[in-house]
Order: sequence, then C-alpha cells, then structure tokens
Amino acid sequence: MTRKLFGTDGVRGTANTEPMTAETALKLGMSAGAQFIRGDHRHVVVIGKDTRLSGYLLEPALTAGFISVGMDVVLLGPLPTPAVAMLTRSLRADLGVMISASHNPYQDNGIKLFGPDGFKLSDEVELEIERRMDNGLTESRVGPDRLGRARRLDDALGRYIEYVKGTFPKHLRLDGLKIALDCANGAAYRVAPTVLWELGAEVVKIGVEPDGLNINRNCGSLHLDALRSAVVTHGADLGIALDGDADRIVMCDEHGAIIDGDQVMALIAQNLAQQGKLKGGGVVATVMSNMGLEKFLKSLKLGLLRTPVGDRYVMDRMRADGFNLGGEQSGHIILGDFATTGDGLLAALQVLAAIVELKKPASQVLTLFKPFPQILVNVRLDTPQHAKAVLEDNRVKAAIDAGEGTLDGVGRVLIRKSGTEPLVRVMAEGEDEALVKRVVDSIADTVRGVGQAG
Repeated sequence: MTRKLFGTDGVRGTANTEPMTAETALKLGMSAGAQFIRGDHRHVVVIGKDTRLSGYLLEPALTAGFISVGMDVVLLGPLPTPAVAMLTRSLRADLGVMISASHNPYQDNGIKLFGPDGFKLSDEVELEIERRMDNGLTESRVGPDRLGRARRLDDALGRYIEYVKGTFPKHLRLDGLKIALDCANGAAYRVAPTVLWELGAEVVKIGVEPDGLNINRNCGSLHLDALRSAVVTHGADLGIALDGDADRIVMCDEHGAIIDGDQVMALIAQNLAQQGKLKGGGVVATVMSNMGLEKFLKSLKLGLLRTPVGDRYVMDRMRADGFNLGGEQSGHIILGDFATTGDGLLAALQVLAAIVELKKPASQVLTLFKPFPQILVNVRLDTPQHAKAVLEDNRVKAAIDAGEGTLDGVGRVLIRKSGTEPLVRVMAEGEDEALVKRVVDSIADTVRGVGQAG
C-alpha cells in the first residue's frame, strides 16, 4: 500500500484546499496523536511554524486534534524546522510538528512530523497514520477529564539560539566579518541575524520583514539576486540565503558567485576528515549531487553514497551506515553530530568557522572542485498522476535509454517526477556541456510531446 497523503517531505498543498484544510489538519492531529500515545504519562507535542498567513489556519486545527486525543500542546511560534526537531528531543516530547511548505510560495503550506527522537517519520509510520485517518477516529477521542492543554513556550527562540551558538568553535569569533543574510521573510527572520550578530559579525539583513504573504517572494535560497547585489554593494565577505523554514542554505562568495550545497559539503567533509571527525568514510548525498563532488571526495580517499531526493532519505542512510555528514545540492546539509535534520544556520557556522580559521576569502574556501556541467529542465504537466503516466510511456523510456547510451562512460542521466509538484525533472551531466544539453533537450521534448498528446 502506498501513501496517499504524505509526500517526500510530509503533507503539502495549497492552503485552504485539500489536503491543506482545517478539517484534514484536525484529523491528522488526532491520528498522529493517537499513533504516538504510549503509556500513562502526560503526552506532549510541540508545534512550530513559519511565517505564512495560513499558519493561523492550520496551527489551531492541529492543536484541537491533538488535544482531543489527550495530548498536551506546546506552541513554539515561528521557528526553523531544525529548531522544532531539536526542541522535540529537548522537551522530551512525544511528537514534533512543523507547519511549513519550505521554499514554496505563501499560497502553499505543509505539515512535517518528527518522532520523539527528533527524526522525521518513516514511510511505514506515515502509512499507519493514514490508515488511522481512513478507519475513523471516534475511538481515539478521550473523555472530558482527559483532554490535553495548550501553552506557549516563551523562550523557544532563545533556546535554539543558544543551541546553535554552542556548535561554533569556542576559540573563534566572527569579529571583522561582514555577512549579507537573506532570511526569505521566513521562519529564521529573528534567530539567524541574532546568532550571527552575537558571534561578532556585522550583518546586512534581507528578508526579515514577513507579512504572511511575502515568504520566499524574490528572496531566499531560490531567488539570489537581492543577496548577490547586497554582497557587492556592501562589500560583504559572504552571502547566506536560507529558505522559508531555514533547513537549507545557499551561499555566495565576496564577488556574488553562487555556492551550492555540494561545495558546502565538500568543505565540511574535508575539514572533518582532517580533524579525524568524519564518520562512515565519506558523505551521503542524493542522486542530484554533482559528479565533481564525487571526484573531489575520491581524491581525499572518501566515498559518496547516493540516495533518492529528499533529506529524510539522506538521514536514513546516514543513520543506517554510521555517517555524520550528508545533504543535498539544493542546500539541505545534515550535521549528524548536532542535528537530526537539515539546518541552514548550523551549516553556515561550519563554513564561517573555516573562513575564520583559514584566514582566506570565501571564494577560495568554498571552491574546492570544478562542477561537471549539469543541466536540469522541469517539464510541467497537468497533475502528479499525469507525470507518472508520462514516465511509463514507451516513447519516453526509449528517449531516456538513448540519452543514457549517449552519455555512457562520460556522464549520467537522471529522470524523476517531483514529489510535491506536477513536474517531470530531466537532468543530465557530463564533461561535454554541449552533449549534455542535446541529451536533456531530446528527452524533455519527448516528455513534453507525450504529455501534450495525453
């Protein structure tokens, strides 16, 4: 049985439209709460959110659902996703919830769930939660004397700030560094500038005035023009862009050149290996990471293990095989010694520590390998089901086979459907950019043609 409600990163959709409605959020709260009620102790769930207007819709609905099955609710307010994961463990909660659609525009929202260990739920547990919702939730309701209570944790922001600062080497400071910081008008708009300033940096702030509708709008990790301009205009040493829930990071150097997650992982892996602290003999990344990263790690006698797209799958592999570093090219960086999920702020501090320690500019510290030319084309279709059907068409399969044959031994092809949008992603990479482009264009044209015909 496959999951119907949960995608690659929780539940996601357009706000006030199924499944992102108050009714479904209420049922999800009841079902997830019932799933994690074990024993006679007072059960607790923590709920955080980003800055979307629809958070005001989903937060009380989820709260009512949890209270109805006897769970106490601790409301954190706007905080990064990794802060919710950290506080779930710190408060010994039975469940953690983050209301966010990450890098998506304000119209969308999502619900991510964390177990008591702070890790995202497995596919199996998510499937069981869906089963409970399908089978009716009447029996999960408790009597009037056993209803849960809700309270707000006033120092949630301060707890996370101190936790993040504690991961920065104690003998170092950021004094003298000027950092341009784009918080995407999202969940980290207060915590990220505070952390960098308290560690000594001068901070040029962008995207720190959320109004409920401007999260990720022309700012954040997917829209870097404002950050690059700020770096050059203010003479900053580095630019840092977070996404809406601050679990990913993209950077730019002092010249405004973009630095993606692969370069960040290369730097952190090299530093940890030199210190004898890298576990597992390498890095866990996804199928999207550049072949240049793989070649660089190989030069250090380190391996690169690939997983499907999604930081949850990276974390699963890290846990299974004993790795403490993993991530995605898109900027999810997981530092297993400190966190149970991607954390943009933690990753930024690791990079900043290297810049301070090496006394070199970001352009040198963060350019450890030359990426192979990599081309990605997104083909939009009508529905996710349509995207799946197109990929099963024999004409598309033949085009993919032809592309793989063309790049055999000199590159690779990766075709997948998006887990959150009706898109087919066509990607290829190799040392010959013109050849890679021909392969991608050929496959994308075939996908587009089959999609229109269907």
